[in-house]
Amino acid sequence: MSSPIHQKIDGILSQNKIVLFMKGTQQFPMCGFSARACAILQDMGVQFHDINVLEDEEIRNGIKEYGNWPTIPQLYINKQLVGGSDIMMEMYQSGELQEMLTAHTSTSSK
Repeated sequence: MSSPIHQKIDGILSQNKIVLFMKGTQQFPMCGFSARACAILQDMGVQFHDINVLEDEEIRNGIKEYGNWPTIPQLYINKQLVGGSDIMMEMYQSGELQEMLTAHTSTSSK
């Protein structure tokens, strides 16, 4: 059974290959963790869709439930939760995030 907010999140994830649920926007992150997550993706030259959870309380709470992940930001690639900024940083430093993004973005030109 899927709630309306889960259906809305599904729709966002279906329409965008790389989505960062964050506090603020790419241009104006509103917390250090969101800023770090953006900086990692921007450093790699990755185009991504940002969702400002501060503008939508339903999404802010719903995304925590959706991915069973308690904190924001949350990075999704091809509808799969990658993790928050700490996990992103570890994966970035090891090269794993670059490999994952290359694999997912080269599979489809969408």
